Amino acid sequence: MTEITPRHFPADAAQRLRDSGYSFALAKIFAARGITDSKQLDTTLAGLLPFDTLKNAREMARLLADAIAAQKKILVIADYDADGATACAVAVRGLRAFGAHIDFIVPNRFEYGYGLTPEIVQLAAKNNPDILLTVDNGIASVEGVAEANRLGMQVFVTDHHLPGDTLPDAACIVNPNQHGCEFPSKNLAGVGVMFYVLLALRAELRTRGAFAEQAEPNLGNLLDLVALGTIADVVKLDQNNRILVQQGLQRIRSGRACAGINALLQAAKKDPARASSMDLGFTVGPRLNAAGRLDDMSLGINCLLTDDAKTAMQIAAKLDALNRERRSIESDMQDSALASLDTIDPSDNFSLVLFDETWHQGVIGILASRLKDKFHRPTIAFARANNGEIKGSGRSIAGLHLRDALDLVSKRHPALINKFGGHAAAAGLSIAEADFDNFVAAFEKVSRELLSASDLAQRIETDGALDTNEMNLEVARLLDKQVWGQGFPAPQFSDDFVVQNQRVVGEKHLKLRLTSNGKLIEAILFGHNEPLPEKIHAVYSLSVNEYNGAQSLQLIVRHWRDVKR
Repeated sequence: MTEITPRHFPADAAQRLRDSGYSFALAKIFAARGITDSKQLDTTLAGLLPFDTLKNAREMARLLADAIAAQKKILVIADYDADGATACAVAVRGLRAFGAHIDFIVPNRFEYGYGLTPEIVQLAAKNNPDILLTVDNGIASVEGVAEANRLGMQVFVTDHHLPGDTLPDAACIVNPNQHGCEFPSKNLAGVGVMFYVLLALRAELRTRGAFAEQAEPNLGNLLDLVALGTIADVVKLDQNNRILVQQGLQRIRSGRACAGINALLQAAKKDPARASSMDLGFTVGPRLNAAGRLDDMSLGINCLLTDDAKTAMQIAAKLDALNRERRSIESDMQDSALASLDTIDPSDNFSLVLFDETWHQGVIGILASRLKDKFHRPTIAFARANNGEIKGSGRSIAGLHLRDALDLVSKRHPALINKFGGHAAAAGLSIAEADFDNFVAAFEKVSRELLSASDLAQRIETDGALDTNEMNLEVARLLDKQVWGQGFPAPQFSDDFVVQNQRVVGEKHLKLRLTSNGKLIEAILFGHNEPLPEKIHAVYSLSVNEYNGAQSLQLIVRHWRDVKR
């Protein structure tokens, strides 16, 4: 049975927040997320970390300023996910505003794979660039950078992924996770790193008098893109990232987003004036990612670069169609994967590693995420690639750092993994198809060493019971305005309810009327159309329901269990 556990919160921190004017519920919520002082909730731009301690930011700014002055040709090498796409758009928009001669290419994942490979360098060379600027990739591109150097092109690397034992021989590398970088936040997404490089470049150009006779570009105009990439890449929302996201959301809500983001929100039937971090992560991000998963991410990047609303809507419609196709493929793959598990008891395994020759490379990451959530195991899904290789995408649980686990497998079996990289929670790799069974065994062995049986138990963390006095529309609106995400999870509560009324809506959802301590509350349970018992213990979140222009409180039931009489 799934264990429902309340989050611990330091009482002294909660009291300080109450003394600062927060309600009891909000004080508990923030204290449970590591907030000890109301200043940590400041999301104004004044609180943004300066670029000074970001290693090589000033050096890259100097090199870029020189390149702009000499009108050298800069070619951005983008990644094919939402972080890479937004980082590319930020680079192109920002550098063009500073007068750079700039263009971009993005590798097709099915032809070239990930990162600055020698093949991508050769493709880039056809554009005759002087400089290759990587965004959201490059820290592991040792061979690709060597090839660029051989062909006479400089390489500037901006990335946030964890570096390997050997760094590429690039002209300059900016990555908060590289050795010797003292930047306090190690959680910048690729788009955040590129934004910081532009902040440093603007400072450098100021010292050179570049804005003596012309207006200084407003880099705040790029924050909608920074917010989207930060949320979509599921990086930890520390205070610095929350500032970037909150400022970007404010631009979107006030009608100052780029045409592409507005179009993607409209394609998802979302009102930009009420956009939330959840909208960026679960509606805009997937539509943008669909281009890289099934087609060509240049389609998504061009959506973010155009200033013409009509063009943006046309591209957004294509991305929306791709996303529907992606969902269909994903559903079929998930059915296939679950069917293959019918003969397996996942409780016997500490990991899940699956391969099917019919699976689509572009959707295996989502499949791994779904299966990880269902079975609470580190999961890697493989699809067939070229030349006898299979490519895998993995997702992990708390307790197992996925990239480090793959590194351990690689060190123990040097010939087993051809390439790998990623983060604690997500990683990618490629192996020979013939080595699949060997990899399954090696990864399972490492998983058993790094995890305990208790790590595999399904747990739902909540913020405990919510007083019925705070179960209201005002609190729901307050929570709606906050930035929630990875490392700063949206609040959910748990209470006992009596089910007064229930009916099926949309064929597969339950519309509920619940009572708690005599208070009648509207609620909905998505994806469930079987009747509930009279009394339930529910995990739920507060939401603002809008119908015919009127707003009301609605609970979204996330999990429930029967309360026996």
